[in-house]
Amino acid sequence: MKKPKWVVQKEQEKKAQERETVWLFGLHAVRDALLNPARQKLRLVVTLNAQAKLAEAISESGITPDVVDPRTFSAPLDPGSVHQGAALEVKPLEWGSLEQVCIGPAAPRVVMLDRVTDPHNVGAILRSAEVLGASAVIGTRHHSAPETGALAKTASGALERQPYLRVRNLADAITELQRMGYVVLGLDGAADQTIEAALEGKRERPVALVLGAEGPGLRAKTKETVDALVRIDARSGFGSLNVSNAAAIALYASKPPA
Repeated sequence: MKKPKWVVQKEQEKKAQERETVWLFGLHAVRDALLNPARQKLRLVVTLNAQAKLAEAISESGITPDVVDPRTFSAPLDPGSVHQGAALEVKPLEWGSLEQVCIGPAAPRVVMLDRVTDPHNVGAILRSAEVLGASAVIGTRHHSAPETGALAKTASGALERQPYLRVRNLADAITELQRMGYVVLGLDGAADQTIEAALEGKRERPVALVLGAEGPGLRAKTKETVDALVRIDARSGFGSLNVSNAAAIALYASKPPA
């Protein structure tokens, strides 16, 4: 009996994920990945200088590095990547299900990304999410930045500690969080109410903040699914914020009571 098309597609996606590897680069990103016991490490390429700087992390990881001449650095990185003499091939991290990472301390917060594809923006958001105590950053499997070396370098180590999930359907994930008791707020510069106003009397609830790509913003389906559209309280006539800056401000504005 012939398998349904959706079953074949799912099996192909699973096999592709099993084959997928990522090259991380830069001293901070490589060091934190080496020290992360959850990270499956495959190959480390370093210059003699980088090896000295990463000596403790290399020793703790147990990996044997390939030491190369800086003039013939052999890792398959994009031209122009500022690798600082260190590159590490790894398997993508497995963070588990939405429920596993979004049920945490009192009044957890998560950031959801609607078609945010720039790895530098996502890396910066992961860094802010870690600093400001978010439980997770959630994107989509398609139309969002995958785990890459550029993303990891911008995150400056946060990728190893801050859960970054990529779900099949953002609207379904929003609905699931709502069932878990989350207040889901979509950021929209034209919204009538601020983040603070929308959370009046709800600070004890878990909060999800949904941010769209710069330019198009949130999709219509996303706007229909969230509990409310909100804006960052800014001076009249002030230009729009970069999405990573908006995420940091929104996390701070939505912080639970001390």
